[in-house]
Amino acid sequence: MAEENDKIEINPSGPSRGSVIWLHGLGASGDDFVPVARELNTLGFNLRFIFPHAPMQPVTINGGYVMRAWYDIVSLSIDSHADTSGMEKTEQTIHALIQAEEKNGTPTEKIILAGFSQGAVMALLTGLRYPKKLAGILALSGYLPHPNETIANAPKKNHATPIFIGHGTADTIVPCILGKTVFDALQHAQYSVEWHDYLMPHSVCMEEVADIAQWMGKIYSEE
Repeated sequence: MAEENDKIEINPSGPSRGSVIWLHGLGASGDDFVPVARELNTLGFNLRFIFPHAPMQPVTINGGYVMRAWYDIVSLSIDSHADTSGMEKTEQTIHALIQAEEKNGTPTEKIILAGFSQGAVMALLTGLRYPKKLAGILALSGYLPHPNETIANAPKKNHATPIFIGHGTADTIVPCILGKTVFDALQHAQYSVEWHDYLMPHSVCMEEVADIAQWMGKIYSEE
C-alpha cells in the first residue's frame, strides 16, 4: 500500500484486472474503505484500489466547520440544493484519476467508480456523465441532485454500464428514499441498475460487502 498526501493506493499481489476509484463520505478520509478493498482482494479479484482524500473545506450545514468534503452542503434538502461548482471541481479531480489509470495501462472499461454518501453522489454524477465506457458505478448510501435532468443529459457511452445502488433502510443522514429515487429514475431510463437495501443506518454491513463482491465478480467474469 502506498500513500500520498491526496490518496491511498492498494495494488494487488498479482496482475491487476482493473481499478476501483473509491470516494469516501463527508468528514471521513480515504482510509475508510481500505479494509473492504483488502477483503475483496482476498477473494481473488486482484484489483487496484485508489482512495482519494477530499480537500479540507468549510461545510455550511455544519456551521462552517472545516472538514474533508467533496463539495459544500448548504441545506438539509441535500438532493435539491446542490453545490454545483464544488461538484464540478471534484468531477474534474475524478477525471484526472481515471486518466492516470489509463496512462498506466488500465482502459476505462476496466475502471469502476465507487463511493459512499457524498462519494456516492460524485461516483454517480461523474460516471453517468463520463464520455468513455466505464466498468461500473457503485453508489452506497448516496443520492443524486436532479436525477432526471442528469440522466436526460448523460451521454450514451455508459447507458449499459452496471450500476449498484445500496442503502440502509434506517439511514437518518441520507434517507433511503433518496437512493431509491435515483434507482427508479435510472431504471425508468433503462440503465443496467441494481437496487439493494439493508437493515442498517448510514453505514456499510457485511451483507452489502458480499453483494458488492458478487456484483464485481460479474463485471470481471470475462477474464
